[in-house]
Amino acid sequence: MTQEEILFDAEERMEKAASVFKGQLQGLRVGRATPGLVDSVRVLYFGSPTPLKQMANISCPEPQQIVIRPFDATQLGEIVKAIQASDAGMAPINDGKLIRINVPPLSTERRKEMVHRIGKMSEEARVAIRNVRRDANKHADQAEKDKLMTEDECKTCKDEIQNLTKKYEGDVNDSATSKEKDIMQD
Repeated sequence: MTQEEILFDAEERMEKAASVFKGQLQGLRVGRATPGLVDSVRVLYFGSPTPLKQMANISCPEPQQIVIRPFDATQLGEIVKAIQASDAGMAPINDGKLIRINVPPLSTERRKEMVHRIGKMSEEARVAIRNVRRDANKHADQAEKDKLMTEDECKTCKDEIQNLTKKYEGDVNDSATSKEKDIMQD
């Protein structure tokens, strides 16, 4: 691999790790209702797990309530089961046409649990980013061995990989800090 290919691949994979983490953060509750709270719920639809957002319209008509209108009303029961089985900790109410979820305010203890969970998730994201760095450094060393780049180019490439790592770890840290503040302030 050339230096450009190594850097492009590393940046792409680090970006993906950071965006996966940000997606996970959207699914965390901050005391008010958002469609992101149930976006990650997967419902068994004709035997295959399907994201809820592909099966229904999800809206928040009030700050403490989520309304789910399935495209296929026969799936109401499956949607309710999936929401109850998820780790969202919410109790859906099925009225025959749509599902309402009342989002209660978070207790202080639950807020602390959420902050702890964010810490674990952010560490997993940082580890994923560091694994990408390790792989990219191996590719740079291999390219130097194969005489595709000089020793100086290899060192420059590794420095740029480290800069990418710092950038995406900073992204993850900023997102985590922002979400923790949101949770603790509500």
